[in-house]
Amino acid sequence: MKNVSVLYGRDLDFVNHTNVRVSGQVFGGIASNLKSNPKEQTHDCEGLLLIPGLINAHTHVGDSIAKDIGIEYEAEDKINPIGGFKQKILRNSASLHIESFIRNSCLSMIKKGVTTFIDFREGGEMGIVLLKNATSDLPIRSVILGRIEYYQDINSIKKNICLPESKKRELNGLIQNCDGIGISGPNEYSDCTLNYYSKIKKIHAIHSAESDESCRISERVTGKTETQRSLFSKPNFLVHMTHASKKDLLLAKSNSASIVVCPRANAALAEGIPDMNLIIRLGCNVAIGTDNVMINSPDMFREMDYLWKVSMGMKKKRLSPKLILKMATVNASRILKNKRIGSIQSSNLADCVLIDKHAIDLEPMHNPYASIVHRASESVIRAVMIGGKIAFGKI
Repeated sequence: MKNVSVLYGRDLDFVNHTNVRVSGQVFGGIASNLKSNPKEQTHDCEGLLLIPGLINAHTHVGDSIAKDIGIEYEAEDKINPIGGFKQKILRNSASLHIESFIRNSCLSMIKKGVTTFIDFREGGEMGIVLLKNATSDLPIRSVILGRIEYYQDINSIKKNICLPESKKRELNGLIQNCDGIGISGPNEYSDCTLNYYSKIKKIHAIHSAESDESCRISERVTGKTETQRSLFSKPNFLVHMTHASKKDLLLAKSNSASIVVCPRANAALAEGIPDMNLIIRLGCNVAIGTDNVMINSPDMFREMDYLWKVSMGMKKKRLSPKLILKMATVNASRILKNKRIGSIQSSNLADCVLIDKHAIDLEPMHNPYASIVHRASESVIRAVMIGGKIAFGKI
């Protein structure tokens, strides 16, 4: 790709004109003096901006079948892992129907520049199979965090009853077929069970401090905050942290736990917005997710735009659009400890999005970071590449 603009490296430095070689699945070279050879396909990309593929760091694509059902209900009634009507819908829906709508959500993400997504996969081993089947012929990269359908009651939590041996065996079998574990939250498990989860060698993550109610339950039942208890599982990242205190955030940082925020979903559930200024000021690594497809579209452009504006609107302090874009790319790669995605540089996987700088909504593009974060949409995408192959559009 010659004469292309690039957001280069892990700092997303803007390079106005350069040449980019894609060799197999990776970026083979990036330099203005890079010459093509007759055996290569060469594309003149004048007027295009190459950005890293977006990483949706938290999804629940299984509930794609339940879009906007019960929109007027409270959060616990919708998504509680034990009694929420989302679970009832999933239990009473045919697997092929669920699979079909999961596939649609993945296609939607590809068209919107998402090249990798991290999914909290409900439904045990069958839930993992559903997602794998739905994406078997799609190029999008899925990171599957599975879950056994086992939750403890308040009495078991107070008595600190550990995970039963039968469930340990079920969990160990499940982990063999996915990338890690996505824990529903600390209020469904005893300290002993959370500690058992911490021994898993793969990725583990957990919802934490999503609502006022869940925070109050944790304090009342255990005398500890949700974040304190979440960290017993030694997660790679904590999801939401909408109501986390400064002490909780410092505790997360000291335990090397990243944070994934889902502002549109939190707003849709009337749960508030994370204090982004505080989270950033304390030096936490932050990524962005779109959460449940049931309540929110898996659109990272809309997520970045909303996060940027609502944070400034609430706190009257400006966030850098470049920082927001890093949350959707570079920072997300950090939570996976995978430096080969999330940035455009030699030897990284060739996951990228070609943006039309002359698109009616972007031209004239004076600030590429602001343009992408609060003006871009699916309509400005010329092509999406995943692992060196065009997944959507054309150059």
